[in-house]
Amino acid sequence: MLMVEQQMACSVLIGFESCGKSALFRGLTGKDTGEESNFRGSTLIARKGLIDQHNQIIDLPGIKGQDDSITTREALLAINEADTIILVVRSTHTAIELPLLLDEVKPKNKHIIVVLTFFDKITKNRHQLHQYYEDWLGVPVVSVDAREINQVERTQLLDAIREAAPIRAKAAFMVAPNFPIIEPQKTIFEHLRWGKIIALIVTLLLFSMPVYIAYLFSSWLQPTVDSLIIDKIKLLLDPLRPWIQLFTVGDYGIITLGIYSFLWAFPVVFLLGLSIALAEESGVKDRITDSLDGWMRKIGLNGRDLIPYLSGFGCNVVAVFQTRACSSCTRKSCISLITFGSACSYQIGASLSIFSSAGHPWLFIPYLLLLMIVGAWHTRIWNRKSTMELPITYETKTFLQVPRYEAVLWRVKSVVKQFLLQAMPIFLVICVAASLLQLVGVMEWLSQVATPVLQLFQIPAGAASSIIFSILRKDGLLILNQTEGEFLQSLSPGQIFTIVYLASTLTACLVTLWTVRKELGWQFSLSLTGKQVITSLISTGLITLFINL
Repeated sequence: MLMVEQQMACSVLIGFESCGKSALFRGLTGKDTGEESNFRGSTLIARKGLIDQHNQIIDLPGIKGQDDSITTREALLAINEADTIILVVRSTHTAIELPLLLDEVKPKNKHIIVVLTFFDKITKNRHQLHQYYEDWLGVPVVSVDAREINQVERTQLLDAIREAAPIRAKAAFMVAPNFPIIEPQKTIFEHLRWGKIIALIVTLLLFSMPVYIAYLFSSWLQPTVDSLIIDKIKLLLDPLRPWIQLFTVGDYGIITLGIYSFLWAFPVVFLLGLSIALAEESGVKDRITDSLDGWMRKIGLNGRDLIPYLSGFGCNVVAVFQTRACSSCTRKSCISLITFGSACSYQIGASLSIFSSAGHPWLFIPYLLLLMIVGAWHTRIWNRKSTMELPITYETKTFLQVPRYEAVLWRVKSVVKQFLLQAMPIFLVICVAASLLQLVGVMEWLSQVATPVLQLFQIPAGAASSIIFSILRKDGLLILNQTEGEFLQSLSPGQIFTIVYLASTLTACLVTLWTVRKELGWQFSLSLTGKQVITSLISTGLITLFINL
């Protein structure tokens, strides 16, 4: 299999952010989501797919001009390993973007083709625009609406890849004609007074509505799952040895916790993925991040850092990888915000389940708001680097468009695939590890050590094991659902809130911390954990004082 891949011709897609690369990738490879992996030994995560049995295509992350982010630097390095470079440029901004892209890529002696996207936005001089750049560069140029590539255009793209050639030597000295630039439409998000407020409201709706719908579905389904699946499995396994029951249907059992985790996390993952896909494909998400840039700078970040933070509500690990697109000035601050204030799908699902089982589902709203507010404060306090000296980059304002069914489905499939093939298996491994620790008495010992500390926050000893397990995995709180939530129903709303908040913020889960360690080293990972523990304990103490007033 490896020999076959080595013999394949490799083409890479490269262009500025929001230029239509992902849509072009879909059009060339079909509706498959492709595979995300490191690009030829680098740390750059790229999406791979097959054009045919002899040609592989790589969708590199979008770049920004004069950017110092890891993704931009490594994307530019990755093109040296490619057989063919596909420069993707918006036809509405070709006169600006193509010279900038050529200056960034510097594709000397490389086989090149140019794809002009958003060609449906051009109403005049379409043929002249296409012909000029083909004559100027001396390489194949293909013009498409990347969202709707038909079979004829796909054939043209494949022919162009086969006919790719080095750029004409004198092309760099030619001056591009003054073709009109077609700017995207203005929206309410750009309004000087109300734009930021509306952007914030829309952001909250994009994430709160899917979570609320997921909660309604999971809370409706859980009693049925308990009676028809969980109870029957426990009865079936009752004659087996105690250690088998411990690993399967015990406090950390892979069957019981696995089913609860899927029941509460999957609807959140799916609906959040759908919401984000609609926002991305419509162009709304980019407009929101542009609008909120000023507010993000007040906590030491910029608008672009909002994207990984919001992605963290799906999966913190994926969000940490996405911070590679952040500036080197803000990346650590963004990771700090993600690990503290971005509740992943497992954490959201578990929190919803706990609040619901305790009979106080309304607690989820103040919990989520507090998580965001304290997360912003935590990031500002511990990361005082100013963003005023961030490099000036070429900003691309997106066109607002009606999302296409195929594009949204493609993105949602990718999210679901990642959840089922990566997140769930890791969770089940951690369940086994936690059961083993319980078997040898380690979990009980840790609970005894933690109990005096928890009593300072008026948290009963019975919650200690769930908080400790939440360090391993953010839905560790689900073990409080054992015995049909009897323990939870014996607690006050304030105690429930404090338990969930402390478990959510004390540390990031081990999988996230391991990812941070791989990205930025042990020293930063340990420092990040220590700072988060301090903020979590102080803020939990303040919450306890407020509740007792």
